[in-house]
Amino acid sequence: MTAPDPVRTKPSIVRVVGASLVGTTVEWYDFFLYGVAASVVFGDLFFPKGEQLTGTLLSFATFAVGFFARPIGGVVFGHFGDRLGRKNLLVLSLLMMGVATFAIGLLPTYAQVGALAPILLTVLRLIQGFALGGEWGGAVLIVSEHGDPARRGFWASWPQAGAPAGQLIANGVLAGLAAFQSEAAFNAWGWRIPFLLSAVLVLVGLWVRLKIEESPVFKEARTRQEPSDRMPLVEVLTRYPREVLTAMGARMAENVSYYIFTIVIATYAKEHLGLGKSFALNAVLIAAAIHFCAIPLWGALSDRIGRKPVYLIGAVGVGIWAFVFIALVDTKNFGLATLAVTVGLVLHGAMYGPQAAFFTELFGTRVRYSGVSVGYQLASIIAGGLAPFIAIALLKAYDSGYAISVYVAICAVISILAVTLYSETSKRDLTEL
Repeated sequence: MTAPDPVRTKPSIVRVVGASLVGTTVEWYDFFLYGVAASVVFGDLFFPKGEQLTGTLLSFATFAVGFFARPIGGVVFGHFGDRLGRKNLLVLSLLMMGVATFAIGLLPTYAQVGALAPILLTVLRLIQGFALGGEWGGAVLIVSEHGDPARRGFWASWPQAGAPAGQLIANGVLAGLAAFQSEAAFNAWGWRIPFLLSAVLVLVGLWVRLKIEESPVFKEARTRQEPSDRMPLVEVLTRYPREVLTAMGARMAENVSYYIFTIVIATYAKEHLGLGKSFALNAVLIAAAIHFCAIPLWGALSDRIGRKPVYLIGAVGVGIWAFVFIALVDTKNFGLATLAVTVGLVLHGAMYGPQAAFFTELFGTRVRYSGVSVGYQLASIIAGGLAPFIAIALLKAYDSGYAISVYVAICAVISILAVTLYSETSKRDLTEL
């Protein structure tokens, strides 16, 4: 077999990473935009008037609905991604997400159409969740299966950086609108602008993604292996149950802490501390920029010392930092609140950076898309999807942010156990799995 041309290999992986990063940034922008809007405006616009925190809880309930759709999307996209390839499914997921987000920007409010408003919002949220359920697995796989195995953690971490990049853009647009608009104008029509802008971002993402090649590991596996008669999902659940549970457990601290540090803080600052909506949005905006830079660095470190040590730094770190986080935010000092979010997200990056390579290395090529999607997205229901709802419910019940800290710490213990009990994966050969 002819050795790959090194001059061509590097631009190829850079192009694939760029396509994955652009696409995941757009998809996470759409997904997080909903989360931020749910925390500051959706409770007032799409639900009956009532006690403020109750409206926010209902709004976060629709936020959670998207997470329940994600495993379904993971199963469907994973099935066809394992049978037909990674690339086409990535294009479809991006298109679905963009259409749903654009449509949210056109929705009538509860005051205009009554109960139909939250119903339509929920349907579009389901489509968002379904699309994102298929997006993550394909994006990290097509990079992991293209890149140099010795630098897999670094290259695969770049699609992960799409999450803070999307958060950065979403919060930046909303913070800009909040700064230059009155609250009345923002609630009346200004909130729609970021959702409608999604159409432009999706077109850019589609243009980039259509130019990349299919995963070479997938193509090689197709030539070496006979297609299985069993559905990929069935094979995952029968051959890799431990790996699915490991992925789910590892995600608990990562997923919950992220939504506490970036979504719940907006409601906490506004409703519990009586601060303006720009306080939390600007703090997250600054922290997300640092988070974006930290993720690839943690991914690169995992190539040197292993996935487990880096992941455990993050899990232990967020479990402890959750208490410091609340103490700093409670000061109502913007600088300290920004420090609280920044450190929290840097520690989160220690889990999120190596996570893509770690989960990729858990499953064989024939069912890898299904495996990573199921493990990742099932955890999203009980971790990320319910995190804002549980956190606000705890705040309402105990009237203290430290109840939220305890919740994060419990999730951290689960992740520490899941990662500790599994073997190191960084030296595994994807072509032989």
